[in-house]
Amino acid sequence: MNILNHYNESIVKYDLINKFNYKTLNKIPKLKFITLSFKLKKCDVKSLVSSLAALQLITYQKGILTTSKISNISLKIRQGQPVGCKLTLRKSKMNFFLTKLINKNFSQQILSPQKSCNLFSVKLSNVLIFNELEQNYQFFNNLSNLNVNIGTTDCTFNEFVFLLKSYKLSA
Repeated sequence: MNILNHYNESIVKYDLINKFNYKTLNKIPKLKFITLSFKLKKCDVKSLVSSLAALQLITYQKGILTTSKISNISLKIRQGQPVGCKLTLRKSKMNFFLTKLINKNFSQQILSPQKSCNLFSVKLSNVLIFNELEQNYQFFNNLSNLNVNIGTTDCTFNEFVFLLKSYKLSA
C-alpha cells in the first residue's frame, strides 16, 4: 500500500470527520485528479519534445499535445498548431506523484498558488527540482513553468483548505 493511501485512511479521514460533522462517509472530500501542463509561447518542436519528455520522466505516463482552437495573428499562431502538452493523473499514479511533490521542498519554487473551490493551481518556476530532470540538465534547462492543478470532490472552501493543509500542500 502506498504511504499516501495509508496516511489518507488513518489520519486525514479522521481529522476531517472530527472537524466537520459528516452524516455519511461518502461526503468526505477526496483527491480526484492532478493535471500537469506546459504551455509554450511559440510553436517550437524542440521545446515541445523536451516538455513531453519531461512529463514522461516525472510521472512515468505519456502526455498529449494541446493544439490551439483559434488562430491568433498577433501571436503568430494558426488554428490546430501545437501550443503545449498536458497529462492527467488519477489513482495510484496520482498518489505516487503527490508523494514525490510533498517530499520535495517546493514551497520556494511556487510562483502563484490559486485556490478556488475544488481546484488548487500552482505554477512551479523551477522544474529542475525533480531529480530525473536535473540529471539531464542540458536537455531540460529551457522548460517553461509547470502548471499543477489538483482537483477534489465537492466540498466547501473551508473543507478544501483543511484537506490541503492535511497533505502539507498549503500554508
